[in-house]
Amino acid sequence: MYTVCVRNHVMIAHSFRGELFGPAQRLHGATYVVDVEFRREGLDPNGVVVDIGRASDALAAILADFAYANLDELPEFEGINTTTEFLSREIFDRMCGRIDAGELGSGSEALHSMKVTLNESHVAWASYEGSLADRSGQS
Repeated sequence: MYTVCVRNHVMIAHSFRGELFGPAQRLHGATYVVDVEFRREGLDPNGVVVDIGRASDALAAILADFAYANLDELPEFEGINTTTEFLSREIFDRMCGRIDAGELGSGSEALHSMKVTLNESHVAWASYEGSLADRSGQS
């Protein structure tokens, strides 16, 4: 299995509901280093997994929707605890949409799987990983 990873970062603000979150129930900021790993069984005719430039541009565009935003105020996240785990799946789903739209270029339809990791710090991170082979039934 071949893997290519692109990385970017995003600064957000949010708060959580529920006693589990202790002081994080108050508004606070986070800076995530975001890694997106693209995997495929074999290389495309150009010898790559995916075009790194296009993948980087797609990730930057996705993160721009969250940059410097208070996620509590975004309508699409109303009533949701925007945990690191939740956001990794959200970015995964948005990247799938860009793959399906052809934004990563020819050959991206042969991607096997993808993993999105949000690094909160050097000691804590969360990921979402899934197959790209058949997303038609995915929620």
